[in-house]
Amino acid sequence: MNIVKLGIIGIGAEGGLYAGFLAEGKVNNMVIGAICDIDPDKKAMCAEKYPDIPFYDNYIEMLDSNNVDAIVTCVPHYLHPEMGINALKRNIHALVEKPAGVYTKQVQELNEYAATKPELTFAIFFNQRTNPLYQKLKSLIDSGEIGEIRRTNWLITTWWRPQGYYDQSEWRATWGGEGGGVLVNQAPHQLDLLQWICGMPTKVYSNVKFGYQRKIAVEDEVTAMFDYENGATGVFITCTHDVMGTDRFEILGDKGKIVVDDSKKITIKRLIKPEAEMSSSMSMQDVMKIFMGQGASEIYSEEVLEFESVWGAQHIAVLENFAANIVDGTPLIAPGSDGIHGVRLANAIHLSSFLGKQVEIPFDEDLYLAELNKKIEDEKSNS
Repeated sequence: MNIVKLGIIGIGAEGGLYAGFLAEGKVNNMVIGAICDIDPDKKAMCAEKYPDIPFYDNYIEMLDSNNVDAIVTCVPHYLHPEMGINALKRNIHALVEKPAGVYTKQVQELNEYAATKPELTFAIFFNQRTNPLYQKLKSLIDSGEIGEIRRTNWLITTWWRPQGYYDQSEWRATWGGEGGGVLVNQAPHQLDLLQWICGMPTKVYSNVKFGYQRKIAVEDEVTAMFDYENGATGVFITCTHDVMGTDRFEILGDKGKIVVDDSKKITIKRLIKPEAEMSSSMSMQDVMKIFMGQGASEIYSEEVLEFESVWGAQHIAVLENFAANIVDGTPLIAPGSDGIHGVRLANAIHLSSFLGKQVEIPFDEDLYLAELNKKIEDEKSNS
């Protein structure tokens, strides 16, 4: 197979974006095989825009049509695992949008089924993993440039959404429709990057506000604290009500610090000596120089790296990588099985706030699902 025929399930904002890239020939080894959507208006739009592309209002019919070799799931989060499994059952490759699902039990079911079909390509749409900045950041951490991690801090509040955004459709920002708010809609990329680069925390304690500044049932404000296996700590803060927004990611190690600003600039400060060695060997005279702002160059060196992000390039890179894996076995940037990690972290943050206490990772998945179902039932009774 040299050309992969992709079935796009859901032709909304994301699906429409991918269809445009494919129609314009921007993705190597891939074309549109078919489009599926349950909205009659989308059918009329596609008839005009993509007249030669088969259109379906039932994704199972599309899977059984022989018109597609692979699919991408641009649909509400709860449906991703089900659609992924149904594609793989028919020997159709699956690219699942983020998040991989709403709760870990359903994502685990997808992962376990995919493992029985190793000949098929199963990937997740983590386009930020193709971002040269975050690839560089991961290589810096993996290579030990700043030593063992001591603390992580990510303040990411660039997700401002007005009330009108939430009022667009009944399923948006609901427990039953989306399974959460900012953690499952806007921030899955950051949760994935956090664990991909720094590792998965072992304990989570969170303060999550539900409907804090918006008339919604789910979270629009999150502050989470992490413990890591090596004793390191972390803080993750996100929200959808900061119209000015901040994106700052700091990783402190015992040999230096890395700061990422606005996902565009990396500042690397490398200590001349490891911090523990400085602490045990420096005289108070030398310490006073530091306190007075002198001799910084004797303590650390500084390097600044600037990155430019071309809009759409990351999405094209994921589609191309997916196609290349199918065509010639090129390694996946984001294997589908990786999707569970960010879902697990989001679930842990939710569960800590549901219970009002610290939770360990892994947590009781049945307990999480029971608590989520309570939220869904409460939502139904209040609607």
